[in-house]
Formats: sequence, C-alpha cells, structure tokens
Amino acid sequence: MKTLGLPPVSVKIEGMDQIHLPRMMRVRQVFAAAHIEDPISVLLGELNSSGPAPEEIRGKRIAIAVGSRGIPHLDEMVRAIITWLKAREGKPFIVPAMGSHGNASAEGQRELLAGYGITETRMGVPILSSMEVVRLGTLDDGTPVYCDRFASEADGLVILNKIKPHTDFKGELESGLAKMMAIGLGNHKGASMFHMMGMDTFPERLPKVAEVFLNTLPILFGVGVVQNAYDELCNLEVVPPDRLMEREAALLKVAKNRMGKFLFDHIDVLIVDEIGKNISGAGLDPNVIGRNFSRNIHGVLDVQKLFIRGLTEETHRIGIGISLSDVTTRRCLNQIDFEAVWANAITATVIQAGAIPMYMENDRDALLLAIRTCNNIDFDRARVVRIKNTLELHEIEVSEAFRDEFANRKDLQILGDSYELPFDAEGFLI
Repeated sequence: MKTLGLPPVSVKIEGMDQIHLPRMMRVRQVFAAAHIEDPISVLLGELNSSGPAPEEIRGKRIAIAVGSRGIPHLDEMVRAIITWLKAREGKPFIVPAMGSHGNASAEGQRELLAGYGITETRMGVPILSSMEVVRLGTLDDGTPVYCDRFASEADGLVILNKIKPHTDFKGELESGLAKMMAIGLGNHKGASMFHMMGMDTFPERLPKVAEVFLNTLPILFGVGVVQNAYDELCNLEVVPPDRLMEREAALLKVAKNRMGKFLFDHIDVLIVDEIGKNISGAGLDPNVIGRNFSRNIHGVLDVQKLFIRGLTEETHRIGIGISLSDVTTRRCLNQIDFEAVWANAITATVIQAGAIPMYMENDRDALLLAIRTCNNIDFDRARVVRIKNTLELHEIEVSEAFRDEFANRKDLQILGDSYELPFDAEGFLI
C-alpha cells in the first residue's frame, strides 16, 4: 500500500478573519419512495419465472460474476442465487468482476467482496479470484476482448449488477450488465484494453463487446437491479441472455428517473463526508455533484467549491474521486492507498483522477478556505451544503441562506432550528 505521508501545512490567508461559518439546518428532500419490500422473494420469483430450465443447470459449473459496487442486500442476493442453483443440482462459484479495482490484484478483489459479506464461508461456495484472462475475440477496430479465465471455463455464467447512469459517458447502455462483461470480467488487462480509445467511444463500443460475450460464452441470465433515491431497491429483474441489452437499456431509463439529486441548483460550498468505490465508480456520483474526471457533465449542479472529508470503510482506502475535490484535509489524504488509486486511474486512461487537491490541517480550516475562495458571494450568507455521501440525499444539512427559498416547497422540508456546526478539539467535524 502506498500512502503519501504528507507533512503538516500552515498557510496565512488574507481575509480569513472576515469569514464566519454559517449556522446549519437539517433538511429532508422528498423523492419517489416506492421500493421492493422483500427483494429476496422477488428475486426467487424472477428466477422461477425467467431463469433457465433445470436441465441447463444440472451438473454444471456456474460462475456468478459479482462486482465492486455497493448494492443493498447484495450478499443475500448472491446467497439466494447460489441456493437456487444448488437446488437444481448446479455447482456454483463466485468470480469477482471488477476490472482493475482492488489494486488490480486477485487478493484485493477478494477483500472487496469480503467487505460486502461475500466470503467462501458465508456463501458456501468457492470464490475464484484471479487476474488471468483469455481472449474471446476482437472488435472491428482492433480492440481485443478478454474475459476472466475462471469465468470463461464455466459451463454457465450469471451476471449480477446495479444499473445506473455512468459517471463519464452517456449512452443507451452505461453502468450495468454490459459494462460488467466488457470491463469487470476483463480484469485488469481487459479493462485497460477497452479504455485505450477513450470514454467518448464507450457508447458505441460497449454493446459490441457485450455481444462478443453473449455470442461466445454460455451466459445463463443477468440480474439487473435499480436503486431509488433512498438507497433501496426499486426494480429487480432476471433477464435471459437474448434480452439482456434490451432490458438493461429500459432499466437505465428507470434508474435515471429514480436516482437522488439536489432539488436546488446552486451551492457555494458542498461538503461530502465520505467517498468510496461502494458509492460510485468515481468515489462520488458526478451525476449528483455535476463534476467528473472528463469535465463533460453540464447543467447538473453549480458548485463553486467541493470539500471531501474522508473515505468509506468499504472502499479499503481506495480514494478514487479525491481529485474532484477543491480542498480536503491532510488526514484524509494520508488515509488513501495511492497505488490502488493510480492503478485504477491509469487503467481508465484518466490520470487526472490520481491528482491530489489542496489540503488543510483540519475540517474547520478546510471549510473556511473553501468559503473564502468562492467568488462573488456574500460571506455572511454562504450557501453551504453537507451530505454524508452521494447515495444518501434524503436528509442533508444546508446553511440558513437557503431558508427563505425552501419555505413554500413541499419537496424540501426544514427539520428544526438552526445550529452551529459541531467540531471536536482538533477542529474536525463531528
């Protein structure tokens, strides 16, 4: 693991004595709340109605591809699929499908699965993790298509993934089942090869790679899930291979309508408590904050300064996304495994994702700096917003500058009196 070990910083900034931290309020953002009450029952019902016939399973070694995204009930869903396959005399095993995540290593990807409760002991099946790949074919543009060796040797393959808008490109297929095949199952080598032509080519090339997988490997079915703005599952489908891309495209439209967002347009300073690979491939969702590594997201949100405070435990120190921040703390940067970040950034050919932002000694100083460096604002009425992460947007904190514009809105509810931000003795937010 490579951490930076950054030294302390002490910077004298003109005009800081004019900056005062605003009082904050808790606010509830109201989104469509429909969700699946019992996802495992729905999954089993889908498997029984849309899954393969018993003779397609009996006696066969079946690989279940599981990625690095955080999904509610992920471990329960994997275990339910395993149980269902075993009941039909299949021989399931798990394969990590994460591209270069987990520091582009077999052990790192196994650790990421363990962070979601997916271990050999809990699942009752082997987890075959490797960076070895086989070549399945070549696209017309010369791009080689690779697949994890263990997955390629299976008698059947199950693809399980969240379907959501991608962080750096827009198309009919974005982040979901097709991308898990094209990049996740390609391991480090396949992911690197696919990224070589740049993300602007993804909308055209992603379906082509998925077609190679579908035409070459014995894919049994896909399981596509969609989350709502409350981080709950709202759609779950078991999809046969001949309808996989058609249904993914339809579910992507649902995902774009159901994802959480800010119900207002302009923020001076956005504080994000945690980023991580379990939150988004970019650490935090550019479709929420309006920034991505490619700098090609427009019209989502106007944020002057972004302050990222820390990492999720589940991300295992992989702080991808920290470069989107304008300011952070030395403590946050020194928690990050930059070898893992750089491996991911290089694979994606987006090396700016490995950069570090300006840092301060504690949260108080970082927040004061963020406010001080905003342009053309009333420092006494700074529009400051604090969120835990970009998945949890239903209850957030906003500064008092928002009070008047929220007064008559049904989708924004103020939850009590304002208060001072709480800091500990070292100046870090509580």
